[in-house]
Amino acid sequence: MIKNIVLALLLFTGLAVKAQHNPDDQVMSDNWDVIGSVDFKIVKDTEMFAIYNNNIKKFANKPFELEGYIVPIKDGMKQTRFMLSTLPINQCYFCGKNGVPIMVLVELTEPIKFTYQTITVKGTLKLNTGNAMDNPPIVLTAAKPI
Repeated sequence: MIKNIVLALLLFTGLAVKAQHNPDDQVMSDNWDVIGSVDFKIVKDTEMFAIYNNNIKKFANKPFELEGYIVPIKDGMKQTRFMLSTLPINQCYFCGKNGVPIMVLVELTEPIKFTYQTITVKGTLKLNTGNAMDNPPIVLTAAKPI
């Protein structure tokens, strides 16, 4: 149960990043602001649902572009399915008062080599309505690096 809560917080919250991070490392854009506008409703310990506002709903099922850092969910130098974050993976998400960066799941059509640099991807923005404890609420599908 605690594992699911920590995972959900890691994947789905958009808390502000505090002073321990180099401000130059954080990716900021209007599109990340749209992603960060999603709220969540916790129904019980094992259920949490995304609440999408009109600002993000207008992008649903349409091409959407994001720049960010790869956060692998599987080992390997080639990645096709990973989280995209506003902060690099080497930043400590749980140290002090740093908070958790905004993230989305990316599903690429072709593998990309892991890098510590930012990448830009474009895919179809999908908004999942199911339990966010089980699946990421925001996904870029059929994505390609640009």
